[in-house]
Amino acid sequence: MTGLIGKGLGTLAVAALLSASALTPAMAQTTLKFISWQVDDAGNGDWWASVIEEFEKQHEGVTIEFTKVERGAYADTMTTLFAGGQPPQIVHLASFEFQSFADTGWLENLDPWIERDNIDLEGWAGQSVCQWNGETVCIMLSYFGYIMAYNKAILEDEGIAVPTTYDEFLAAARATTKDLNGDGIPDQFGTGHETRGGAGQYLTEMLSYIIDAGAYWTDKEGNVTIDTPEMVEGLSRWKTVIKEGLTPIDMSAGDVRKLFADGKIALKLDGPWLYGTMQEGEAAADTVVAAPPFTVPLGGSSNVLTMPSEIPDEEKELVWEFIKLTMSPEFQRTYATVAGNTPPSPTADVTGVEEAVPHFPILVETMQAASAGGIDRIPVGLELNYNEFSKMIQEETQRMIIEDLDPAEVVKTMQANAEALAN
Repeated sequence: MTGLIGKGLGTLAVAALLSASALTPAMAQTTLKFISWQVDDAGNGDWWASVIEEFEKQHEGVTIEFTKVERGAYADTMTTLFAGGQPPQIVHLASFEFQSFADTGWLENLDPWIERDNIDLEGWAGQSVCQWNGETVCIMLSYFGYIMAYNKAILEDEGIAVPTTYDEFLAAARATTKDLNGDGIPDQFGTGHETRGGAGQYLTEMLSYIIDAGAYWTDKEGNVTIDTPEMVEGLSRWKTVIKEGLTPIDMSAGDVRKLFADGKIALKLDGPWLYGTMQEGEAAADTVVAAPPFTVPLGGSSNVLTMPSEIPDEEKELVWEFIKLTMSPEFQRTYATVAGNTPPSPTADVTGVEEAVPHFPILVETMQAASAGGIDRIPVGLELNYNEFSKMIQEETQRMIIEDLDPAEVVKTMQANAEALAN
């Protein structure tokens, strides 16, 4: 029922967009359609508005029509617009959904544009994710690295230093998981992971342990690489954390973050967004951000910017100018100062941002380290089947934990199933 409702909302949104376009009288000036889920987001929406204002100032007679579609209906809406031959000229997509658009041939190959204008993308965080069938089909707009936050009061009470390795992390998590009220049930946890959410999030929660063990689902060529000693070690680490009760079980991401923010969890691995929850928690004075104790830190692409392959050349020229403006030094800086995000440009000037966000240098450091390590949450070769893949991994991992199976046997099942999906 939820899927039908989502599709219904998407259809209504498309109808509204097409109706608005049909009713707009022909004008001498050019209008570029730009659809996003971030129109009224605090920070992100302000940044987009500033980019649009500057672009329109630089291009007299060109107007950008900035329209919001809710995230839940977004993919359906964009698919319908592209399939109907009326895509927005400026294309904003989540990094886990652009692949199907590229595979259909709907996205422009940006390599000729990049080469023509001699754009240097060396070190641009997460940009490798934007490669599809040997072509650059998008520009990475947002890529982030994970952080580790900790409760200094809990660690100090146990005489524990801030962990800098997995072994230290595990020892600290064990020492700080406690039954404080004597009812036989832990009410303080060493760490916290969401285990109630969707399969994709479940895999993300596991990945720090897997990557630190030297494992990953596929290699850079898309070959499945699950049946390895390193993956056995990574799954064993996850199994240990769950089986020993070092994390609360069957809780949503929001619930786990709140537990940490309120002083009930000692160590929390998460993305940059955790900081906002920390500031609002009962233990705000005791929670601190640090670099994660794992190598390489988990990283993830978030959203991308591109354009359709089937629009007039003069519109492509304008859209490319808009994309380049978002990549400019000025707007890469304000992506941090206004939007509060880590800019992907390796040369972005982020001086002074730490005055508002004290740990901003850590965010930049982990983003760059994760990007340099080629880390992303979506494995190469399984992009189009990621939903099925993530559900399979979640099911096999949960079976491993519930039935107390040997990870060395579980990886063989995962390998065979993943190879079947990849073929």
